Amino acid sequence: SPNNGSDFIRTSCAATLYPELCYTSLSSYANAIQENPARLARVAIHVSLFKARLMAMYLSNQSRQADYGADPRAAAALHDCFSNLGDSVDEMRGSLKQMRLLGESSSSGSFRFLVSNVQTWMSAALTDEDTCTDGFEDVADGAMKEDVCDRVANVRKFTSNALALVNSYADKG
Repeated sequence: SPNNGSDFIRTSCAATLYPELCYTSLSSYANAIQENPARLARVAIHVSLFKARLMAMYLSNQSRQADYGADPRAAAALHDCFSNLGDSVDEMRGSLKQMRLLGESSSSGSFRFLVSNVQTWMSAALTDEDTCTDGFEDVADGAMKEDVCDRVANVRKFTSNALALVNSYADKG
C-alpha cells in the first residue's frame, strides 16, 4: 500500500508523551502532512486549538450555570479555568500565525526566532491548562470538579503532543 505519510506520523508521534492519541488524532491528515515536519506540527497545533476551544465553550456554559451562592469556590474555579483556557486558545492562535510566517521565511535566523516563539507560546498554553486544574484543588470533590478536571486533562494531552512535535521540528530545522 502506498505510504501517504501515516508511517511518518506514527514515527514522529513516538517522540510524544501520548503516542497513540497523537497518531489517531493526526493520521486522518496524512495526505496533507505527507512527510513534512512543519505541516505535522501545524496540524497538531490546529487539533489542539480545536480541543481547547471546545473546552472553553463548555466551561463558559458551566460557568453561566454555576451557583455562586451555593459554592463560591467552585464557581470561581470554573470562571478562572475558563479564563485560563481562553489564554491557552490565544497562545495557540499566535503559534499558528508564527508557523505560517515560518513557511514564508527562508533565513535560519528568522527560523530560530519564529520557532522559539512557537515553543514559548505552546509551553504557555500547556501551563495555562495546568493552572486551570490547579484552581480546583480547594474545591470539594464532586461530579463537576471531576468532569472538568478530566476534560482539561484530555485537552492537555493534545497540547503536550503538539508541543513535542514543535520541539522535534525545531531540532530538525
